[in-house]
Amino acid sequence: MTINEIQDEIIEEFDGLDDWMDRYQMLIDLGNDQEPLDEKYKIEQNLIDGCQSRVWLQADYVKEQDADGQEQNVIRFTAESDALIVKGIVALLIRVLSGHTPQEILDADLYFIERIGLKEHLSPTRSNGLLAMVKQMRMYALAFNK
Repeated sequence: MTINEIQDEIIEEFDGLDDWMDRYQMLIDLGNDQEPLDEKYKIEQNLIDGCQSRVWLQADYVKEQDADGQEQNVIRFTAESDALIVKGIVALLIRVLSGHTPQEILDADLYFIERIGLKEHLSPTRSNGLLAMVKQMRMYALAFNK
C-alpha cells in the first residue's frame, strides 16, 4: 500500500466518528494495540525533543521484498509514549510511514493529520509534539536516503 492509500484508509476510519470523544478513544485504542517498544530502545538518544510527554522512536533500515518481489530498503519504525493519546498518534504515524523507502517518506504529504481534524483538536503542546515526531521520522529518512 502506498502512503496515500494508508492515509485515505485512516481518514475513512475517522470519518465514521462524529464525536471527538470517540476519536480520542480510537487514538487511545490504537496506542494500546501497538506492540510495546523493546526496553533496550528506551534510551535518551531515542527520545523526541519537543514533546511534552516522553516519546521514544526507533528506526531500523531493513531490506524487504515489495509486492512485486523486488528487494528494497525500507525504514521500520517502532515507538512508545508514556501518554495514551500520544501513543495513538505515534501509532498512526507508524502505520502511515513505516515500511516505506526513505524517499517515499521524504516526499510524503501527510494530509491525513488535518483531514481527520487532529491538528485543530490537539493542545498547542501536543501539536508541537506531533510536528516533532514527524520531523524526527523525516530526519531518519534523510539519514538513510543514500
